[in-house]
Amino acid sequence: MKLIRITVICLGLLAAAGESRAEAPKRPNVLFIVCDDLNTHVSTSGFVHIRTPAMDKLAAAGTRFLRAYCQYPVCGPSRSSFLSGLYPESTRVLDNKSDIRQERPGIVSLPEQFRKNGYWTAGVGKIFHTMKIDPGESCWYEYERFENERNPVLEAARKEFEAANGSIEKASNRRAWRLKQKEAKRGAGGQKIPGYGPTGMSDEEHKDGRNVRQVTGWLDKKIHGDKPFFIACGIQKPHVPFWAPKKYFDMYPREKLVIPPALVGDWKDIPALAMVKRFKAFGFELDKENDALRRAYTQAYHACISFIDTQIGLLLEALERNSLWENTIVILISDHGYHLGEHYMWGKVSLFEECARVPMIVRVPGRTRKGASSNGLTELVDIYPTLCELCGIKAPAHLQGESFAPLIDAPSGAGKETAYTVVSRGKNLGRSIRTSRWRYAEWGSSSESELYDLEKDPAEHTNLAGDGKFNEQLEKMRRLLERARQRGS
Repeated sequence: MKLIRITVICLGLLAAAGESRAEAPKRPNVLFIVCDDLNTHVSTSGFVHIRTPAMDKLAAAGTRFLRAYCQYPVCGPSRSSFLSGLYPESTRVLDNKSDIRQERPGIVSLPEQFRKNGYWTAGVGKIFHTMKIDPGESCWYEYERFENERNPVLEAARKEFEAANGSIEKASNRRAWRLKQKEAKRGAGGQKIPGYGPTGMSDEEHKDGRNVRQVTGWLDKKIHGDKPFFIACGIQKPHVPFWAPKKYFDMYPREKLVIPPALVGDWKDIPALAMVKRFKAFGFELDKENDALRRAYTQAYHACISFIDTQIGLLLEALERNSLWENTIVILISDHGYHLGEHYMWGKVSLFEECARVPMIVRVPGRTRKGASSNGLTELVDIYPTLCELCGIKAPAHLQGESFAPLIDAPSGAGKETAYTVVSRGKNLGRSIRTSRWRYAEWGSSSESELYDLEKDPAEHTNLAGDGKFNEQLEKMRRLLERARQRGS
């Protein structure tokens, strides 16, 4: 009798286990979209002077994270950070040349972790900073990184060169042609470095158009088979040169652009090391407005944003077309922000809001509240642990970021206490800490510091570090900065 009862119980347990396996939810897919040099000049970040309908669509179905910050405002170090889940001082990647595989051998990257856990992984475009440091087969089942199908500037340069020197294939011409190429790449339409202007090319002939269409092809062919997929799509624009098809330039007539004037004398109370002199390459001078040139660059930058937004729309359409929309997490970020004349700065490599803050939109099917927004502090280093949690993958022990999944469930939450960003100045680091209201930065020592009240002074025009009335707040921020430095080392 006992034997029969035990047998029944065992059969019951096996049946229950079978039902459990049958009813286990399918793990979600992940589409990870990484833009390059995209600042918050997007509608989903509250910038009303631009049209980004695809991002609007994603935001309407997901959550906008309005206080998301990068950990280093340069491509290579930022990507090494969020793809490893480590802060830059821990990755030891503080420039665009270092390779985290050499600096921190054995660190498992985000796509590699997903591949190890049964996902079909694929990437296109710029995910890791360069092909040389891309881990290759340990990360990807498929990987493509297209370039422009044609380049009107180089086409013209080649014709000119060959008319004077003969074929570029001649051995005696190769070095001279490389130099000519380098010179020609500095501009488009006769403009100086950084290049900008309409290309005369179609969307499909631009690298972003080609890379996106590779992803949509994978989705249409269901190349991932029965496995859940992790696809990373690198969007190169609006990185310089600011090239896009002409139709996107036509959307933003220069004379109608809203260009807030920069503040004359802005740098009187800011440490000199906070400055990046890249503005000179763009053709600007400190404390001297150049409205015409600023409009030209801003038009081109906005044209690039609307161009990539159209490409992002193709990705979303492919998910819907292939009945993948309801089982795919979509996350869209930029690797860092970008100055467009604020503080007279152009480009990246600063700790101001324009460089450190990034757009981030996340949609988790069945979990995200449609059209939600969060002002909780988040960092790009948090993406790795968040995706692991959302997909039921055990996070590696090395991760220094923290999952922001609680903000997906409750967007009104406070998020992290601080967000930490660093940037190199020679052999030294500038370090910055943000709270919900304040930003503090040190450039080598506490005597070279900045303190801004982001609530009253969101443009960061008034450095309060030298005002004795804020000594208590200053000391508090210094303690928080030191705590963040220790945590990120």
